[in-house]
Amino acid sequence: MKPETVFLYGPPGSGKTTVGRSLALTLEMHFHDLDAEIEARIGQTVQELFASQGEASFRALERAELQRMLVDQAGGIIALGGGTLVDPQNRALVEARGPVLLLSAPAEVLAARLQADPRSRPLLAGDLTARLAELLERRTAHYASFLLQLHPSPGTAVYSPEQAAWEAQRCLGMFRLKSMGAYDVRILPGGLDQVGTMLRQRCLGGPIALVSDSNVGPMYAGQVLASLQAAGYSACLLEIPAGEQDKTIQTVARLWDGFLAAGLERGSTVLALGGGVISDLAGFAAATYLRGVRWAALPTSLLAMVDASLGGKTGADLPQGKNLIGAFHPPSLVLADPTVLHTLPEAELRSGLAEALKAGLIADPLLFALCARVFNPGGVELDEIVRRAMAVKIEVIEADPYEQGWRAVLNLGHTIGHAVELVSGFRLRHGEAVAIGLVVEARLAEELGLAELGLTETIRSALLGLGLPVQIPPELDGQAILKAMGSDKKRAGGKVLFALPVKIGLARVGIEVDETRRRHALGIGTARPEPQSAGPA
Repeated sequence: MKPETVFLYGPPGSGKTTVGRSLALTLEMHFHDLDAEIEARIGQTVQELFASQGEASFRALERAELQRMLVDQAGGIIALGGGTLVDPQNRALVEARGPVLLLSAPAEVLAARLQADPRSRPLLAGDLTARLAELLERRTAHYASFLLQLHPSPGTAVYSPEQAAWEAQRCLGMFRLKSMGAYDVRILPGGLDQVGTMLRQRCLGGPIALVSDSNVGPMYAGQVLASLQAAGYSACLLEIPAGEQDKTIQTVARLWDGFLAAGLERGSTVLALGGGVISDLAGFAAATYLRGVRWAALPTSLLAMVDASLGGKTGADLPQGKNLIGAFHPPSLVLADPTVLHTLPEAELRSGLAEALKAGLIADPLLFALCARVFNPGGVELDEIVRRAMAVKIEVIEADPYEQGWRAVLNLGHTIGHAVELVSGFRLRHGEAVAIGLVVEARLAEELGLAELGLTETIRSALLGLGLPVQIPPELDGQAILKAMGSDKKRAGGKVLFALPVKIGLARVGIEVDETRRRHALGIGTARPEPQSAGPA
């Protein structure tokens, strides 16, 4: 079985070795440097080889060493030479094995790095700046032909190795979470066909229970089961009714019965194939069966990819509120296949975009802008939205895995949104209710003097552009919403605490909002509340 492999490529001085080492450390993968492997094999430096035998001999050795590494199944992060993939044979070999991420930097930055490097570069001998400019000009079209590229953000000439490694993870859709026990997150087009291989690479055992619902199962369960069978797993499908109304402890009990019937043992694995309801239920059933078995998430909705599948929160609803029972039980793998989003009903896609836009509002202004453009002519690709939104949530949960502080920022729009969703009898989709919550809570933030003026209208306009609701439906009982907010699981010391936006890309947590102001926000009564303290940052 071939291990996961990622190739770093780019011009001399782009930091392939430095970034590669940092990325390999973060992802807990092996690191290989192609030039270093060649030098170790021939007992000469690249410079000595060029001087004694010329470039043609070096390129032949480079091709042979690359082929040997891949035949020997040397997976991990592989830093290539700056011209390795000019050879079409090398490029075909590499691209058949794994993604290629091209690193780059402004020419003056590359030159400065190369001048500070004690190693000489045979192709840049002489006037380094002039030779580098010539080389970059010759290879401009070649370097531009690679799909995945990592460039410093506008105004940022250089990333630190740690920053570059993080940006590389986001570009690649490859993350390694460690704060709740290590597990991988992969964003991989066509990934449902590779589920079996991905589980084997992580030593996940069988038998496997594949949990899905009556909407998703008929579309994708057969594909996943075929992948599991090809990898040698024994697996069965447990299908439950679709919808939030069945997110109950009774459904969890049905899954426990199914696990027993399928012969699941402590070394077995549960797979959650579906949206957020399936991730929550299957994860909670796995957390509580035999005192905890491993599980993996295969999210099929945008909402599940950017939110529910990440962070290890599992659970079920009670009549009084959403997710009032549950457990922290992180998955062993999250595998998101963005190609399934093409079959997602448009209403579900719009709902998921509310959560992605929320992530942008928390920490990524570019993501906020991308979400607002999805349904415009020439709209953006969803893959980029998935990668960026997942990256925001991953950064938050790694900083505060058990919601002792900052992780509460992910509740932006949810304190009111969950209550609205519940009182609607789940006629409103989760993302639709969150969209309403974002607008109402932004208005609260402006009234408190926390948010910059005009933020509510910016958020409202973006959500309207996504076809999402932005106000509480008049038929919903405001008193019932207020009561549901009082049962919110995010209470502390008997107080309802809010996460509120400050500006696009920045929010605050732990904001207490008194009942008078909450009533005003919900339209219960008309008296404008008196100003209050905004609480801690």
